[in-house]
Amino acid sequence: MRDQQPQQTPDEQLDHISQTVRAELKARFDNIEAQGRATLSPSEAEKQLQDLKDLRTKSLGKKSEFANLKKSIGRLPAEGRADFGQRIQQTEGVLVQGFDDEEDYRKRLIETSRSERESIDVTMPGRRPRPGHLHPVTLMRERIEDIFVSLGYAVEDDREIETDFYNFDALNISEGHPARDPQDTFYTTDGFALRSQTSTVQIHAMQRRGAPVRMIAPGRVFRRDTPDPTHNPMFFQVEGLCVDRGITMAHLKGTLAEFVHRLFGPETRTRFRPSYFPFTEPSAEVDYSCFNCGGSGCRICKGSGWIELGGSGMVHPNVLRAANVNPEEFTGFAFGLGIDRTCARIYQLDDIRLLFENDVRFLEQFR
Repeated sequence: MRDQQPQQTPDEQLDHISQTVRAELKARFDNIEAQGRATLSPSEAEKQLQDLKDLRTKSLGKKSEFANLKKSIGRLPAEGRADFGQRIQQTEGVLVQGFDDEEDYRKRLIETSRSERESIDVTMPGRRPRPGHLHPVTLMRERIEDIFVSLGYAVEDDREIETDFYNFDALNISEGHPARDPQDTFYTTDGFALRSQTSTVQIHAMQRRGAPVRMIAPGRVFRRDTPDPTHNPMFFQVEGLCVDRGITMAHLKGTLAEFVHRLFGPETRTRFRPSYFPFTEPSAEVDYSCFNCGGSGCRICKGSGWIELGGSGMVHPNVLRAANVNPEEFTGFAFGLGIDRTCARIYQLDDIRLLFENDVRFLEQFR
């Protein structure tokens, strides 16, 4: 016959459970003392705290051996029941106190570590926040806007995706014109395209406000250009429009002359060269004397003494009709210039792409 292990008495079971739990608590305390309080991270303390809660449940929970011993009190002989029940309560109190002490100790470690990590040393020198600044294209746009606002012009803006009517038909760009070719224009869906000039804003403004009107329309435009030092498929442009009774080419020349005087200096000269644009008649290209060499010739003006400003002309009667303005009563002039090209010339940039590459080392020069 096999040797049978003698069954433990309730007192012996209680002693065994108490010794086991105390040993595990002591081992955890010794481990934390050996590591040293300074080296115990909050995450490690949190993990040990959870381990203690798990051990408490295992040792004293409803399904533990200790709970089974408490349930067995009623089955003990009457003469020993009271003493054993009292001993159970004393042992449970000691074990619960042991768990509470260990958990409190780790909670204090977590709180101390967190306070030390979040504390502020008021004796340390402060770190200044790094201030931002405006992009050079934005700076140039604001300079241009300030000049024209001082001349009595309003600043208008509108959508960047336009219908064929506003992008072409209303600007007297007929069917079959090269500007309508998909190789020149970014079409989104049938009948819609990214605007290729901010002249579209002028049509909206005249339809909304009627005549007379005096406004500029700065904003982004899009064309299928191959990026190079002087071209980009997305760039910034400003269109100007003045429509009223009795407006002539002389008003256009006087306005642009005043503009370049305020932008580049009173000694700057302008000249007009005949040109062609579908939305103006007559049309002219506008140049101004080089702000760097004064017209004697340098690297910026490529030795000519002149720099191109943009296109201009008297608003075509068909454009006025498309905007519901009577060309028999009103006349007007319009002009357009590239903001980023003007910016590149003023800051003497060899490559216009620098303005769009977002290189912080480059942009910090304009702080």
